[in-house]
Amino acid sequence: MKRIIVCEDEDSIREFIVLNLKRSGYDVTDVNCGEDALKAFEAGNYDFDAALLDIMMPGIDGFEVCKRIREKSDKIGIIMLSAKSQEIDKVSSLMMGADDYITKPFSVTELVARVDAVCRRVSMTVDKAADASRIIRSGPFECDTKSRTVQKNGKPIDLTQVEYQIIEYFLKNRNTALDRTSILRSIWGESYYGVEKIVDVNIRRIRMKIEDEPSNPKYITTIWGYGYKWCD
Repeated sequence: MKRIIVCEDEDSIREFIVLNLKRSGYDVTDVNCGEDALKAFEAGNYDFDAALLDIMMPGIDGFEVCKRIREKSDKIGIIMLSAKSQEIDKVSSLMMGADDYITKPFSVTELVARVDAVCRRVSMTVDKAADASRIIRSGPFECDTKSRTVQKNGKPIDLTQVEYQIIEYFLKNRNTALDRTSILRSIWGESYYGVEKIVDVNIRRIRMKIEDEPSNPKYITTIWGYGYKWCD
């Protein structure tokens, strides 16, 4: 059974989420503030498959909780909950290490679909780690598909599970122009409800980690009006 933690300070919304996730077969731990969320993660040795974090909370907000959790685990799936639809909240969530975001109000169908998708990615991470080792090399980069790690000039790059999956997808399609839709479907799944902007934000975050000059990228180049290309 997949383990999920829900951090939401509004009782009615938290109860709605917990009820429907339990009905969908998830083992749910719920808390009403960021401080308790961090305590629950620590008590459980960060052994959760996914987290749903409200952004606007008194005390430690969802951004900070997301940041601290991501520092401890690059495998857990993180979904941010926000009552705002402003682009800056969505971008900020992804830059903090979140995998996805949901804007309130949301339906049961959307909630469960988003959680299912992020948990599938977590399962893929575990399953693929058991596969036989296969090294993909490109320029100064080396990708180990068994340990699901990426190195540049022999030094490991700290990546979230989504960032790793994007790089692996690029390396398997080197020197090929990939449109945003194909990237989105490959990483987030055919049933993903969100918008393609999530691809751009993750690419920006990856560039900050792998490029010598993120503002002038030479490994992940932009194909204007189409998508991106990994250049050897």
